[in-house]
Amino acid sequence: MRRSPRPGTVATLVLVLALAVGCTQAARGGAPTAVPAAPGAPAAPGTPLVVPNLWDTQAAIDAWIKSGRWEAEVASVTAQAGGWIEERAKAVSKPAIVLDVDETALSNWPALRANRWARIVDGPCDLEHGPCGLREWQKSGKAQAVRPVLALARRARQLGVAVFFVVTRPPELMEATRRNLRDQGYEFTEVIGPPKDAKYPSSSDFKAGARRKLLNEGWNVVAVIGDQETDLAGGFGERFYKLPNPVYRIR
Repeated sequence: MRRSPRPGTVATLVLVLALAVGCTQAARGGAPTAVPAAPGAPAAPGTPLVVPNLWDTQAAIDAWIKSGRWEAEVASVTAQAGGWIEERAKAVSKPAIVLDVDETALSNWPALRANRWARIVDGPCDLEHGPCGLREWQKSGKAQAVRPVLALARRARQLGVAVFFVVTRPPELMEATRRNLRDQGYEFTEVIGPPKDAKYPSSSDFKAGARRKLLNEGWNVVAVIGDQETDLAGGFGERFYKLPNPVYRIR
């Protein structure tokens, strides 16, 4: 299951995404700041760790998403998945696809933007001034569909492919999640979440187990789609498709 960030987790997540995005100062012609490598970092003694400016990185992420590039990259991945689903839909019995929800089927960008792209899980949600706790945001059911994923899910249904959502949101948010998905135009066979009080070493353990159960029920999971490696790890599917997420990483 997804866990609330421990102290320092938000900062670590932002640093990871900052390193992934690249040195935005250097892209503008400015020199990035070099600081000593953190203890235990995989660098030779004396080698500086180049860290981009946090404010610039947050602005770069915001601009990248607003520009449409994120959605375009999502569309590129879903096009690949769609081709495979078209091929397999009539080739197997009881075909199915498994989708993640957060930053896959539904977008939490408004809440994350209010948090300056930090992933704050708990607390109230103030979209205008921030911060916005993700659980309160998810409970509101205001998340918008990720359009390429919605189009893929609709096409899968037209082909007779069952659509399953496997999520690690808490049980008390399952009804709000189903309602949000339906309101955004998704049709599905089931939304599968963790049982109350269940604990898993990682979200991938729960999600892989859910896919295994689907296979045991006779479904042929032809495609699995998510924005996190933990959405895809563990097998029990034919092909796995990773969507881009420039903001956070679930371990």
